[in-house]
Amino acid sequence: MMARALRLAERGTLTTKPNPMVGCVIAHGDAVVGEGWHQRAGGPHAEVLALEAAGASARGATAYVTLEPCSHVGKTGPCADALIAAGIARVVGAMRDPNPAVDGEGFARLQAAGIAVEIGLMEPLARQLNRGFLSRLERGRPWVRVKLAISIDGRTATASGDSKWISGEAARQDVQRWRARSGALLTGAGTVLIDDPLLTVRLPDDGPDYERNFVPPLRVVLDPGLATIARGRIREGDAPTLYIHAPDARMPRGIEAQHAYVPVQAGRFDLDAVLRLLAQRDINEVQVEAGATLAGAFIVAGLVDELLLYVAPVILGERARPMFDGLPIDTMAERLRMRIVDTRRIGEDVRLLLQPGSNEG
Repeated sequence: MMARALRLAERGTLTTKPNPMVGCVIAHGDAVVGEGWHQRAGGPHAEVLALEAAGASARGATAYVTLEPCSHVGKTGPCADALIAAGIARVVGAMRDPNPAVDGEGFARLQAAGIAVEIGLMEPLARQLNRGFLSRLERGRPWVRVKLAISIDGRTATASGDSKWISGEAARQDVQRWRARSGALLTGAGTVLIDDPLLTVRLPDDGPDYERNFVPPLRVVLDPGLATIARGRIREGDAPTLYIHAPDARMPRGIEAQHAYVPVQAGRFDLDAVLRLLAQRDINEVQVEAGATLAGAFIVAGLVDELLLYVAPVILGERARPMFDGLPIDTMAERLRMRIVDTRRIGEDVRLLLQPGSNEG
C-alpha cells in the first residue's frame, strides 16, 4: 500500500513544486477504498482527495501516506483534521515533514485523537522522492543536479566548442522531463554567449494530463557583469529568467529583468550564497546545464548532489573539452568517487544517474 502511495505521489513530480510530492492510499486490509495524490501547489492535498474518493468507507480504515499529514492552515485546511473527521482508525506514514509548520505536530494531533500512528515505512524511498524539498528545508539550499552530455571519452564539446549534438534525439527528449521537474535551470554567462540556449522545457503533447501542466522552471544566469542581459534567447518564451550578478554590476538602461546579486571573489561567485538565494525563492531542485568551468566549480565547492550523464557512443579526442575544469586532483587518494543510482539505455545513448559516494576503499 505504501509502494502504491509512493507511485501516486510521483505523478506530481512536474506540478507540485515548491510543495512536496505526496500520495495517499486508504484501505481496509487489502481492499483499497480511496486514493489520491497532491496534484498542484495550492490544490487539495493527497489525503483530502483520497478521503473524497473513499467517502463513508474511510471510517475504520487505514491511511497510508508518504509524508506526515499537515496540521496547519495554508491554502488548504489541515489534513490531520480531515483524517480525524473521516473516522480513520490508523495512519501509516513514511516520514515526518520537516516543515516547521508541521514537523511532528500532524502525527501528534492524530495520536491525540486516538488514531494509531506508525512512522517510517519505506522512509528511504520517500526521502529520495522528495530530495529537493527536503534539501531546501533541512540544508537551506536546493538539491543540485549537474546535467552533461558526454562522449565515451568524457568530452562535452570539440576544441572549437561545437557540442550539437553529442547525444541523440531520444536523450535530448528525455532530458526535458528532468528539466520540467526542476525548480530552476542554471547556467553561466559563457554558455549563453557561446551556445545561446533557450533553457525551456519542451515535452510531447501526448503525455498524461498530470505532466502536461508542469510548472515552468526558473532560468538562472550567473553573469557577474550582466554581459548577457541584452542578448541571447534566454529571456524568450514564457519561463521566467533571473540574472545573478556581482554587487557592483549595473543594470543597462532600458532593460527590465529579474536580477539579484551575491558576493563575487576573484571573479567567482559564492555558489553557496547563490543556492541560498534560490532556496529563499522556494526552489527545491536546481539543474545545472553549463560548461566545464562552472560545473567544475560546483564540484570543487562540494555542492553537487547528483550527476545526470548522457553518454553517447562517440569519441571526440584529447583536444576536445572536458566535463569539469579546476578539480585539484593529483593523486588517487584525492579522487572523487560516485555511486551509480540508475543506469539505462536511452535510444543510442546510456543515461547514468550518480550521487557522491565514499572516497574510502
